[in-house]
Amino acid sequence: MSGTWFTETLHGSYGQGFEVRATLFHEKTEFQELAIYDTERLGRVLVLDGAIQTTEADEFYYHEMIAHPPILAHGEAGRVLIIGGGDGGALREVLRHPGVEQVTMVEIDPKVTELCRQYLPRLSAGAFDDPRARLIFADGVKYVAETDERFDVMIVDSTDPIGPAVALFEDPFYRGCRRVLGARGILVRQAGVPFFQRDEYVTTYRKLAAAFRDVAFTMVSVPTYCGGAMALAWASDDAANRTRAVDDLAAGYAAAGLATRYYTPWVQRASFALPAFMREALGL
Repeated sequence: MSGTWFTETLHGSYGQGFEVRATLFHEKTEFQELAIYDTERLGRVLVLDGAIQTTEADEFYYHEMIAHPPILAHGEAGRVLIIGGGDGGALREVLRHPGVEQVTMVEIDPKVTELCRQYLPRLSAGAFDDPRARLIFADGVKYVAETDERFDVMIVDSTDPIGPAVALFEDPFYRGCRRVLGARGILVRQAGVPFFQRDEYVTTYRKLAAAFRDVAFTMVSVPTYCGGAMALAWASDDAANRTRAVDDLAAGYAAAGLATRYYTPWVQRASFALPAFMREALGL
């Protein structure tokens, strides 16, 4: 091995590393430690508080699966709220749906968006300049507690519950989420890698179940989120959203003119199947 290596140790005594060709940015913002590296295998990599957030090589796995399932399941999503997502990847995928009239993105750390636009422009691919996009730099917990606006789909694209994201995993936030969603509204959020983060997905399930009638998870395997498949929590008061027929999803996919690299309507339906160890932990 040669050169400088970055090692992520998010999961304590277990880690993963990659060789760094260049450090493009590394600084402590008002909210967190932010680094952007250039690598041979993964392209450019965003790291927050020592944890890999996204890479140019595999970001589409995550961003497609956090954006397209709720929008296609809802079927009439015109207004979408993104909490976090400062890199712009989720925003990019949401705006690929012509039926979406407005996307409000609430990001707490303006430096994330500023630096991702500068160093990782492929992630947003011009999404921040779309007239349907409205960017607000604010606390997401406060926003959902105070706004008078209502949304059809809500995506919580946050870090793990450390640093500024801790409050995005608590009961007051989920009550606020339910308040701003319409009757058929859908919430999707990242909930950790179950192999390493049992407490994260179990606690997320219990807290969401206190606010919503129908709670589940979809699963997606993102190569740089070490530990296997990641859980994306799904919450709604309308269980029909989760069980939408694959033919209906496929019709919406075709009508939107989507061309995806990971997502398909069949992947969406299959992604709700949970392994036995998760079902046992959740008491299902």
